[in-house]
Amino acid sequence: MEDKRFGVQNNQATYSSAGETARAGISDDAMKVLRSTYLLLGMTLAFSALTAFLNMNGSHPGFIITIVGYLGLLFATYKLKNSVWGIVTTFALTGFMGYTLGPIIGAFVAAGASQIVAQALTLTAVAFVGLSATAIITKKDFSFMSSFLTAGAFVLIGAMVLAFIMESSALHLAVSAGFTIFASIMILFETSQIIKGGERNYIIATVGLYVSIYNLFVSLLHLLAAFSGED
Repeated sequence: MEDKRFGVQNNQATYSSAGETARAGISDDAMKVLRSTYLLLGMTLAFSALTAFLNMNGSHPGFIITIVGYLGLLFATYKLKNSVWGIVTTFALTGFMGYTLGPIIGAFVAAGASQIVAQALTLTAVAFVGLSATAIITKKDFSFMSSFLTAGAFVLIGAMVLAFIMESSALHLAVSAGFTIFASIMILFETSQIIKGGERNYIIATVGLYVSIYNLFVSLLHLLAAFSGED
């Protein structure tokens, strides 16, 4: 009898939990993906920070190696997203991106501008928490932004290449501002995709959010440096 009563209580607790989730407007599957995504995201951000710290006094691998390494590891992650090796490539990707970021942060620290790094990091954290909370609390579907984001990505890539060729500081600044806005919208979009059921693979969700956070931080770093006269 005691066992049966215990089972009934457990069932009631389960139904109650499911009911609360349903009332919150987020399915159990979506909550599971969201939790797994945030857990993996937290670990990859920590690992990325470690690789950045270890390479602060090192040299940057260069534009070509960075692009090839990023795209190669990104492709591998997408191919292996349904296996445990997808987690391995996720750490490899985020670790590599942190490695490329290390010398940039090191240059700021060496120039006595570590406060700019701290400011960019703080603004990135505040923006991510605020945007994620907005998507989760409002439960608004931001999937309508997909076409805008696709077009925006091509425009930004074109502007980035043009700025690299022309070596224009004003264009570089405009690109950084554009990436700041783009990354912010991406965080809203990607979080919405998770809670609305559009993204069911937490590895891909993690990579998407990590890349947005990375771009947001780097863009803010450049903007703050420009406005402070350090760039």
